[in-house]
Formats: sequence, structure tokens, C-alpha cells
Amino acid sequence: MPFFLYKGRNDKGELVKGTLESQDRNAVAKQLLSLGITPVEIVPGSAPSASNNLSVNLFEERIETLDIMMFSRQMYTLLKAGIPIMSALSGLLSSTKNKTLVKVIGEIRSSLDSGRELSAALNLHPKVFNGFYVSMIRVGETTGMLDKVFLRLFEHIEFEKFMHEQIKAALRYPSFVMLAMVVAIVVINIFVIPAFAKVFQNLGAELPLMTRILLNFSNFMVSSWPYLLAGFAGSILLFRTYTASGQGRYQWDRFKLNSPIAGPIVHKATMARFARSFALSSKSGVPIMSALSLVAQTVDNDFIAHKVEQMRFGVERGETILRTATNTGVFNPLVLQMIAVGEESGALDDLMEEIAEMYQRDVEYEIKTLGAKIEPIMIVFLGVLVLILALGIFLPIWDLGKVSLHKT
Repeated sequence: MPFFLYKGRNDKGELVKGTLESQDRNAVAKQLLSLGITPVEIVPGSAPSASNNLSVNLFEERIETLDIMMFSRQMYTLLKAGIPIMSALSGLLSSTKNKTLVKVIGEIRSSLDSGRELSAALNLHPKVFNGFYVSMIRVGETTGMLDKVFLRLFEHIEFEKFMHEQIKAALRYPSFVMLAMVVAIVVINIFVIPAFAKVFQNLGAELPLMTRILLNFSNFMVSSWPYLLAGFAGSILLFRTYTASGQGRYQWDRFKLNSPIAGPIVHKATMARFARSFALSSKSGVPIMSALSLVAQTVDNDFIAHKVEQMRFGVERGETILRTATNTGVFNPLVLQMIAVGEESGALDDLMEEIAEMYQRDVEYEIKTLGAKIEPIMIVFLGVLVLILALGIFLPIWDLGKVSLHKT
């Protein structure tokens, strides 16, 4: 639909300007009158630009997940108390500490004052409010349950934040150990082995095979470290570029789900987000087809999102949710049984919440036992590393000691 620029007077006689999307001038005039604005001038215009809504500034305070979570909670409290949206936003302007979010709230309030709906105003800030958030707000406006939708969004974001923290906690320990091992190998090859090389040169005897391999590898690292560093940086850049593409992200997300140790945790956390998002959409009155489309945007995994889209296509063809979920191959038998019960009883949203809680408990248990799973692997790896160093460095020194004893 086309956009129109308008000027008008509100109930206080103040001049109001803005942009509205509508079929024609008459529709714009009717919409303005319903908002208590007397139109003075209505002319064709263009769509408002959202590029300046959240300018990129290195010194600008970032809007974190916690800020959006508290915004949702406060909006729920204010709307439930019967406070109009404009007054609620004005109150948040004075109570919000994040200056960037204050700027965004002010622009949202201006958009509402110009005649836009709340969902359309939020949609102008895609870096702050994602598509799922905006879609849920649109559902709340349509059903008249905007306050409840804000509460459910608060609970959903809180759950998402918890799951992200759990995944980070699961990957932190193995990442730290592997990084420590890599640093140790680099330090040994650049500083330790070259010091022993001078001693080995004075032996005048043939060195063991393992020692020669270590010396050659150390010499290679010392002489080629700029190229190795550039190659490492290039590999990271190439990996980030590949995973930023559609196919690359799909393959990487699939690999994360199938990785030996962290894979089960990532899979269960992703499925918990799927179940929670589906339950939220269903309870808010979103049709199943639209709910599955929304859920595909929130699972934060392209592989699972593709499976969810397959479920939506199956439902469009008239298949049951149970059948489409079974065909994806990502749900375990217990979850499929719960989906079957929920579909038969008409309480699928409640069962989805139970599935999310079940997956959440599994993630917490997996993280608690993660250390016990990783420690044997790390011990074996460290043992092999120490064995290689012992054979390569200490055997020649042992031979040197024996030669010295024979000479004495």
C-alpha cells in the first residue's frame, strides 16, 4: 500500500505531522479522525527510513537482552494497570537507564503519535526487536491481549537468555582447555625446544627419530611464525565468511548438533527453544501454520529451522503435527509421544511447555556432567603430549648422561 504524509491538529490544537500507510487519502483521513486528529493536509509520500533509528556508534551504549526483557516486563505491568500505551512509554522514558533504549522508546512513541500501530513502530527497529517479537505484538494487538503478550515475551526472553548462558557455560571449559593446550604447544616449540637444540648439537651423535621430528617442527614454527599467524587469521576470516552464508551456516549448525560432546547439549537447548516458542505462539492465539513460521525464526539454528519449515509444509498438506515431527528425525520418542497426546487432547501448547521444561532439565544435567565426560579425553591428550616431549627431549639427554658416565 502507498504511504501518505499528513499534517493535522490534535484535540489540544497542536500541529501533528507524520506518515501513514493506507489505500488512499480518504482512508488516511478516517484513520486520523479515529485517532482524534483533524487532518489539514494529506499528500503522497514514501516509506519512512529505518536506517537512522539505531545508528552505529562505537561510543553508544548497547541494548542488551536484559534491557529488552525488562522493557517487556514493565510494559506488561503498566498496561495491566490500565495505563495507556503512550503514557506507559512516557513513564519508561524517565525510568530506563540505557540511553540508547531511551532513544528507541522515544522514536516508538513518536511513531505511535503519528498514527502507526505499536507493531509497526517496533518493526522500524529490527536490530532491537526481532521478527518474532514484532509478530507476537501484532497478535496481541489483534486479540486485545497486548499485556499478556508482553508478559509471555518477558518469560520467553528470560528463557532464551538462560539457555544461551547454559550453552556458553557448556562450551567454556573445553574451549579453555584446548586453548591452554595450543598455547603450551606454541611456547614449547618456540622457546623450550630451541634451547635444548643447542645442547643436542654438541652431542655429536645421531639423534632419535622423535627428537629430529620435534626439532624440525620447532625450526619450522620459529622461521615461519608470521606466515602461520597470517594463515590462522585468514582461516578464521574464511570460516566466519562461510558460516555467514546460507549454506555455510546450515552446515555449521548441523555439525554443532552432531558434535560428540557439546552436540547433545546444543540439540536439547535448541529443541527447548522450539517448544517454548511454539507454546508461546499457540497460547497467544497464533494459528499453527503461522506459529511454525515464527518458531523457525527463534530456534537460532538453521538446520532445526529447516526442519520446522518442513513441518509447516507438511501441515499445509493436511498432515498431523505428530507425523510431520516424526519425519524431521530431531525429536526423541518420548517427545513424540507427548506431542501425540497433546494433539489428541487439544492441549498441545501445555504439552509443549512441559517438553521445554524437560529439555531444560536435561541441559542442566548435561552441563553438570560435562566435566566428567571431558576430563578423560583431556588426560589422554595431555598424556600423549607429555610422552612425545619425553621421548623427544629427555631420551637424548639420557643418552648424553650414559656417554658421560662411560667416559668417567
